[in-house]
Amino acid sequence: MELYSDSKSRLKIFLENPSKALWSLAIPIMLGMGVQTLYNLVDMIFIGKLGGESIAGIAFNMPLFFLVLGLTMGLGTGVTSSIARFIGQENKKEADNSAEHAIAMAMVISIFLCLLGLMFGKTILSFFGAEGDILSIAWEYLHVMCIGMPFMIFSGFFRSILAGEGDMKFPMMVAGLGTVLNIVLDPIFIFELESYGGIGFGLGVAGAAMATVISQVIVFCVFIYMLFVKEHSYITFRLKDFSFSKVIIWDIVSVGLPASLSMIVMAIGQGVFNKILIYFSADTVAAYQVAGRLDMLVFLPIFSIAASLTTLVGMFYGAKEYDALRFTIRYGILSAFFITIISSSFIYFFADFTVGFFTDDDLIISIAVSFLKLFSLVYPLIAIAITTGRVLQGLGKGLPVLIITIIRVLGVSAPLALFFIFYLAKPVEWVWYSMMISTIIAFIISIVWLFSTLGKLPKIKN
Repeated sequence: MELYSDSKSRLKIFLENPSKALWSLAIPIMLGMGVQTLYNLVDMIFIGKLGGESIAGIAFNMPLFFLVLGLTMGLGTGVTSSIARFIGQENKKEADNSAEHAIAMAMVISIFLCLLGLMFGKTILSFFGAEGDILSIAWEYLHVMCIGMPFMIFSGFFRSILAGEGDMKFPMMVAGLGTVLNIVLDPIFIFELESYGGIGFGLGVAGAAMATVISQVIVFCVFIYMLFVKEHSYITFRLKDFSFSKVIIWDIVSVGLPASLSMIVMAIGQGVFNKILIYFSADTVAAYQVAGRLDMLVFLPIFSIAASLTTLVGMFYGAKEYDALRFTIRYGILSAFFITIISSSFIYFFADFTVGFFTDDDLIISIAVSFLKLFSLVYPLIAIAITTGRVLQGLGKGLPVLIITIIRVLGVSAPLALFFIFYLAKPVEWVWYSMMISTIIAFIISIVWLFSTLGKLPKIKN
């Protein structure tokens, strides 16, 4: 009963000051994601020392990891939205039930994706355009990552469950632990280092994967201990009493599945772009990968704000607090927009300097800088589209994100890029132009959809 009272008081605190609530949720997420982003950047620096082919080999894995992230984060968003709305309705029993269904989903997805990767991973990498030494490097990385995939998936669902109840600090601390471990283990497994007392294994990209897997196993164990043994969370897990509910599954899937499919569409799109870029050279693929890592810095605060909006919007919508709901949406989107203007300006003026941290190859640097300078012009529009999509998910509407992603990736950017490069024989910059055009179209559709949805909510009575 004490936990139930805590839930109601947390909702009350959020309602008293929605803007403060947004940052109280976003900042821990930002710190957690910041540590993860730091790992991604350091990881790319280590891999960059192995050469352009190693970077390209990792790049061909990215569509497959988008698939994993798609199912994990997409359905995780459905879990977060579902739990947040049940808590807003003061229905702890259904919130618990939703979390238990999330664990069952994690089990099914883990087994499916692990087997898929081990059995067909090399064929998929080849289909996306990897060949020769690059294919060997890419598969060397993937087959190790597949072993650790279940631990990553479960950890992702645990984070989504905690996000639904508004607990962002604990997942941030666990993510920080995993990232620090990963950074420490990376050079030991990647290089032959005398400075590590002769324990450097010199495994190259496979070593990078192994370091990631070990750190994720430890993160998984921490989550299990804290949630099931120490019962850290507001959510109570009673898996032995679990009973399947079509209503709960639909509540999660109706929001989460479109989000998952949208990320799968992005994975397909990234595979298409890798195939287009390898037409120019492996260095072009590597440059795109390096630029993508710097994208993470720009969108770090945006994803944090967007994740917070999913929780707050879900709670306020479930509690029928439409005044606080509208204020929070407006405040969150404007905050994301202005923050991105600042970060994109930094990227535009210092792109050469930042890319130089990852590689000393002049061609890779030139291509990556070209991409970043062009894309910094549309980063603020992407920020609005991302936050808008998460708001709609918080309202229990997952379909808009999927439809907008299909239009952006499969309807506009990929066809345009194929047309520009293989029909008009344009240089690589036209691939970036196609992405920018699709971004503008997605931004317009997102804004129209949001205003249309908000217009259907009950009006505030003064």
